[in-house]
Amino acid sequence: GKLGRYPPWPGKIVNPPKDLKKPRGKKCFFVKFFGTEDHAWIKVEQLKPYHPHKEEMIKINKGKRFQQAVDAVEEFLRKTKGKDQASSHNSTEEKNRRNSSEERGKQSAGEEKRKASLSEVKVKKGTGEGKKRVSSVSSERGSKSPLKRAQDQSPRKRGRPPKDEKDLTIPESSTVKRVMTGTVAGFKWPPSVSEPVKDSDPHFHHFLLSQTEKPAVCYQAITKKLKVCEEETGSTSIQAADSTAVNGSITPTDKKIGFLGLGLMGSGIVSNLLKMGHTVTVWNRTAEKCDLFIQEGARLGRTPAEVVSTCDITFACVSDPKAAKDLVLGPSGVLQGIRPGKCYVDMSTVDADTVTELAQVIVSRGGRFLEAPVSGNQQLSNDGMLVILAAGDRGLYEDCSSCFQAMGKTSFFLGEVGNAAKMMLIVNMVQGSFMATIAEGLTLAQVTGQSQQTLLDILNQGQLASIFLDQKCQNILQGNFKPDFYLKYIQKDLRLAIALGDSVNHPTPMAAAANEVYKRAKALDQSDNDMSAVYRAYIH
Repeated sequence: GKLGRYPPWPGKIVNPPKDLKKPRGKKCFFVKFFGTEDHAWIKVEQLKPYHPHKEEMIKINKGKRFQQAVDAVEEFLRKTKGKDQASSHNSTEEKNRRNSSEERGKQSAGEEKRKASLSEVKVKKGTGEGKKRVSSVSSERGSKSPLKRAQDQSPRKRGRPPKDEKDLTIPESSTVKRVMTGTVAGFKWPPSVSEPVKDSDPHFHHFLLSQTEKPAVCYQAITKKLKVCEEETGSTSIQAADSTAVNGSITPTDKKIGFLGLGLMGSGIVSNLLKMGHTVTVWNRTAEKCDLFIQEGARLGRTPAEVVSTCDITFACVSDPKAAKDLVLGPSGVLQGIRPGKCYVDMSTVDADTVTELAQVIVSRGGRFLEAPVSGNQQLSNDGMLVILAAGDRGLYEDCSSCFQAMGKTSFFLGEVGNAAKMMLIVNMVQGSFMATIAEGLTLAQVTGQSQQTLLDILNQGQLASIFLDQKCQNILQGNFKPDFYLKYIQKDLRLAIALGDSVNHPTPMAAAANEVYKRAKALDQSDNDMSAVYRAYIH
């Protein structure tokens, strides 16, 4: 289909997870999509019987993934051996009705539509992965989808119940309520002339930091198509409220996008930009990393200057302050391609002084600048579930909306340049210190004759339970330190966070202690391993 148009996709109605709340509004069913591990709540009027529309679907869709979905449908039908599909579905629907008090006692005018056990729903062509289609976490662990939900990242959890059943719901945050009409727009059949295609994802959240003198930090939604309102709680914390929801319809910007830096984070970001239909030109210091993305439809830029000069908005994600400066100020660098109106978005995690310097030189040439470091790791980058912290040109932030929706689950606009860098360093300081504490606890358990696995089980049952804790402990228990977040980069972030504390004469003794342990791990050749390899600093 054309950009912004979504072809139908085969699915079957199944029972939703026990604690999954049904969306308010029109009647809908919980649908599992064939050929994927994805699920979603779909409105009745968006469901059509499989057989009468099969040929129409096949004509619309030519992709390999769709053909695999059709094959899965046919295999499903063969396994049923001619069983009555209508009665099978009615049984399932009966269970759905019992799960929702809103459905009890109600009769539907769409009885015929509910008699098919296979239904077609609209999904974006070429985006057969998790978050773009699903409005809940798949209850089937071990999904092979390359964009598994954040809660499903580790196959180690296969067979385990979720640590917290409430994670399977889409909660109304104590500080943010989403106001939506209907369900995910991405599941609609081709819209009529009178119904424009929506270009905003109802499950992606933008937050704008209000620079007021109020003691409590206040966030306001700035995306025009997404309505977000605040309760009068005065809370300084914003819950994204979409930890189990997924992005729906995204209409990619028509601006040409450039991307510089295809490391652990950049690779996943570019992949998701391409999957969402963006026009992307890529460059990397080692050119062979570009090959995969060229095959996926990206264009190749020969130098950073060329990428910037040929694109409207250029993103960059590199390792540290020196690399960020070299990329902009070096030979054939970003600055040489900047002219009035060109936009540059630096997603690297660097210090505030570095990003302020880069902003000044970009703006001095007539360019527009936004810093947008991301919180996450390689898995979350691949899944398009990063958290984006932005600051600088607010108009550019809004222009990046579809890009941020493709790569992340939430973005925050934090005001003037430097704020995002400071916030990102603080976030990573907390994360790095926590990782060192986890390693310290596991090694102390070992030397005192306690089971490390039992320690993990106990922690997973307590208030510290989290995906991060579980994954990093599993890395250590299995001796698997394949990088998801390089140890050398978390040490760099700790070093920069300590320097940030020094600049305002604020003590950071915990970060300083953690930093020494990471430095020890680096001396033991752990720099290019995952941050969890800090464990090895304790066993030498």
